[in-house]
Amino acid sequence: MGVASNFETFCKNLRMSEETVNKITYRTKRITKQLNIDFWGSTSDTDHSFYSGSYGRGTDIYTSDIDLLVRLPYSTYVKYNNYTSNGQSALLQAVKESIEKTYKSYKRGDGQVVKVDFEDNISYEIVPCFLNDDETYTYPDTNNGGSWKTTNPKAEIKAFNELNKSSNKNLKRLCRMIRAWKNKNNVQMSGYLIDTLCYRFMQNWSYSDKSYLYYDWMIRDFFDFLIEQSDKTYWYVPGSNRRIDKVHSFDYKAKQAKNIALKAIEYESNGNEYSSKREWRELFGTKFPS
Repeated sequence: MGVASNFETFCKNLRMSEETVNKITYRTKRITKQLNIDFWGSTSDTDHSFYSGSYGRGTDIYTSDIDLLVRLPYSTYVKYNNYTSNGQSALLQAVKESIEKTYKSYKRGDGQVVKVDFEDNISYEIVPCFLNDDETYTYPDTNNGGSWKTTNPKAEIKAFNELNKSSNKNLKRLCRMIRAWKNKNNVQMSGYLIDTLCYRFMQNWSYSDKSYLYYDWMIRDFFDFLIEQSDKTYWYVPGSNRRIDKVHSFDYKAKQAKNIALKAIEYESNGNEYSSKREWRELFGTKFPS
């Protein structure tokens, strides 16, 4: 099949099925409609909600947690901000009770979201938020007596979409492939960190606008880039410039990955496609074609 065909098939295999996407759309509309009824007096199943996280950035793979931000009226913020003690917790409880009219939910331990888990392993993390004048969003944090924090997911999504367009869709494909590597090799990296590092790499990669034919080099060069990041302890998320810290070291596994990629490329150059694909599957798992 060759490098281009193998990587094109691999990238397609990483995408969510149409059935899964339809499920997510259906559930999002039900959650959105219920929250709109209770907080806005509206029956719209699309207004005031939008995806963030990997699903919003378009960098998720065949399974995913769905981060859903739901904008509430400013009067709701005023109400809970006036609480003498942890109005943020009371707000999350009110959102939880609204969602439970449709789906069973619970407040997650970190005190920032309401979570809904489905039997097919799709999970929602729902964040109530309020729009600020600068287009950022304020959301509740119930920890340490309660506080308000700010996020800017739409700026992040815009940055990813722009670079993905100028890089011939290679940015998001790389993000998905690196998620497959993470899952196959138990690499301790968050989706945010993966996307941030892929973005920084793609900004300066010489072949960023090329096709699938260059994907073996892209993987090799990305792991070179990752190894070069070993001394860094934090980065800034594109678009929002939110700081993201290194929590776990990924240096050793990045070096392993580079060596596997080099073997795969060498096998391919010698005409041994079977052995090349075996190495790529060692790196990425069974979604890579055999």
